[in-house]
Amino acid sequence: MNLHLRTLKPQHETRTRILDAAEELFMQHGFEGTSMRLLTSKAGVNLAAVNYHFGSKDALIEAVFRRRLDPMNAERIAELDRLEKSAAGVAPAPERIIRAFLRASLAMIEDAKGGGRNFIRLLGRAYTEPSKPIRALIGQLYGPAMERYKTAFQRALPELPHEELIWRMHFMFGTLAYTLAATDTVQLIAGCKPEDRYDAKLLEERLTAFLEAGLLVPAARSTVKKAA
Repeated sequence: MNLHLRTLKPQHETRTRILDAAEELFMQHGFEGTSMRLLTSKAGVNLAAVNYHFGSKDALIEAVFRRRLDPMNAERIAELDRLEKSAAGVAPAPERIIRAFLRASLAMIEDAKGGGRNFIRLLGRAYTEPSKPIRALIGQLYGPAMERYKTAFQRALPELPHEELIWRMHFMFGTLAYTLAATDTVQLIAGCKPEDRYDAKLLEERLTAFLEAGLLVPAARSTVKKAA
């Protein structure tokens, strides 16, 4: 191994260690509640290393989200591309579009060792904490995938008014986010098995059935009149 590669490897490991520590601490304590002192202690690095790799806490927060969301949304778009290619010009059924949308997210809840499950909890925290910059960042990262899926649903459901579709996609995304992030609340409902919350295949079946029913139900009269 040459000197250049030996130098790159420790730097990459340090960056990964900082991201792993930040992800866990942000999930546990929130973005404001995680101090740089707490972060450097958890990651086993000094403040200079954090500044070298990220420059600021805001840039670190963005890197934490990009590390997971960029590949997840890329895979989500790739799933839709494969689905549309196999449909040979015909609009895929809504049920198949929903499954394509769900799979990349659901894979994370089975990733306990690699940190995916922690990140899903962090994502849920980001939706509820009053931080406009973080919510704006998440919206930016999800934007391209959401546009692709909106177009796919418009083709599959041409009779559904545009505004109604937007709201139903909002409900769909919210249902998925809450299901993944608020995993502890399932224990409050008698009869639910806590272990099922981390079964990606089972969740895919349950979510798909629920979301498809919501997408296909006829629009309420008031919304149809408003759209007209």
